Amino acid sequence: MRYDDQDKESKNVEDRRAQGGGGFPGMGGGMRIPIGGGGMSFTTMLIIGAVMLLFGMNPLDLLRNMGPGGSGGINIPMPDMGRPDARSGDNPFRLPGGGQAQVPAADDDMKKFVGLVLADTENVWGRVFKAMGKTYEDPPLVIFRGATRTACGQGQTAMGPFYCPLDRKVYIDLAFYEQLKRQFNAPGEFAQAYVIAHEVGHHVQTLLGISAKVQQLKESMNERQANQVQVRMELQADCLAGVWAALNEQLKPRLEPGEIEQALNAASQIGDDNIQKKTTGRIVPDAFTHGTSAQRVKWFKQGISTGNIRSCDTFNASDLG
Repeated sequence: MRYDDQDKESKNVEDRRAQGGGGFPGMGGGMRIPIGGGGMSFTTMLIIGAVMLLFGMNPLDLLRNMGPGGSGGINIPMPDMGRPDARSGDNPFRLPGGGQAQVPAADDDMKKFVGLVLADTENVWGRVFKAMGKTYEDPPLVIFRGATRTACGQGQTAMGPFYCPLDRKVYIDLAFYEQLKRQFNAPGEFAQAYVIAHEVGHHVQTLLGISAKVQQLKESMNERQANQVQVRMELQADCLAGVWAALNEQLKPRLEPGEIEQALNAASQIGDDNIQKKTTGRIVPDAFTHGTSAQRVKWFKQGISTGNIRSCDTFNASDLG
């Protein structure tokens, strides 16, 4: 990706790599579970190890998208924002394998890259929200090593990058990028940027009230039905990542030849079917929470080809791909 000394890093990157992890804010330990969830068992989402690998789940599924508001029904339309100003349950990046890649203590180049990408997301989504008559709230991005405290409980490297809707922050251990490259053959700077853009997409969903509506809807469903809704949630975040990429390219051309293919490859590599096949040797569609490789590629393409947030209405799509 094309960055130079004139490009500014986001001021919203918080580096916690020198801090120890563990524990929870205001608590002596244990998982912080919001009150009010019901109608669907989340027990399996708290199991770490073989069961999580089998079902492709993440403990943060329990906490993703918690919040008041929303109404029942699958009809969760995207807001009518007009034409963007182009001058707009679980986490899909949890990789199996256990091993934690080591990141140098002074990984300044990667930290700078993350800050540059985050600044680009702030620029684009600030303009999109302004076009909608809304104000965009920049999400802090926390860099950590091993484990860190979040409002959603303890974040760990094994979870991969994630977004916590309770504190509205994105979290990432930079070791993830080496793991993505080494274990899933998904290298490249734009693949790395796509990961950040996807998590910021969940922040956009939170600000637009989509996350709260999805959570309320899931509470009245069984686990299989809730997984299906969560798939639509994740695919929408993929589409929003594509929208960001398209609009960002209009503002400041960043992409080098072949870099779009890098992001498409990353989306394909972390599809539920691909991860399940590699880790368990079998595919369990009812356990999908992110979408298949083909679906993830389709919706990222949808966003990057249109550059329009209204094209990302996965909840009313009759065919997810």
